[in-house]
Amino acid sequence: MASQELIRKLDETIENIPDFPIPGIQFKDISPIFLDPKLYEEVIDDLVKFSKGKVDAVCGIESRGYLFGIAIAVALEVPFILIRKKGKLPPPIISEKYDLEYGSAEIETREGQIKKGQRILIHDDLLATGGTTEAAAKLVEKQGAEVVQFSFLIGLKDLKGDEKLKKFNAEIYHTLEY
Repeated sequence: MASQELIRKLDETIENIPDFPIPGIQFKDISPIFLDPKLYEEVIDDLVKFSKGKVDAVCGIESRGYLFGIAIAVALEVPFILIRKKGKLPPPIISEKYDLEYGSAEIETREGQIKKGQRILIHDDLLATGGTTEAAAKLVEKQGAEVVQFSFLIGLKDLKGDEKLKKFNAEIYHTLEY
């Protein structure tokens, strides 16, 4: 869906940082996008086109899912709902545990902010293995809403996060894939 021109601009803007945060990882630094307001607008426009008329709310995953997610929700004129790490939201909360490579983690949202029957877009900046996004989708479903879309600025194909999300029968979109 993204134009070749937008993809080219993003490829020229996003910085590849080798061996960060650990050796062997090629970190995709998206922060230079925020130095160019026009480019940021183009990214939001691209992500909004994917979801226009299809969702009732946007859930963003802490913290980088907020960078684009809030703007997507504003452009779509729908609520934005925070999905945060455990212990960051006041009660009442609903939580979902998930496994990490070493150990486990938990994410939460405020009870009552996601409404039964809502069509939800879950947004994050990057899709890697899909573990956190899968947990976010389960969190949405626990509250009687339906995940109808996932969107990401970047999808890392080799890590197969899309495979983990297919069980939700939702559309999946990445502006860029590496």
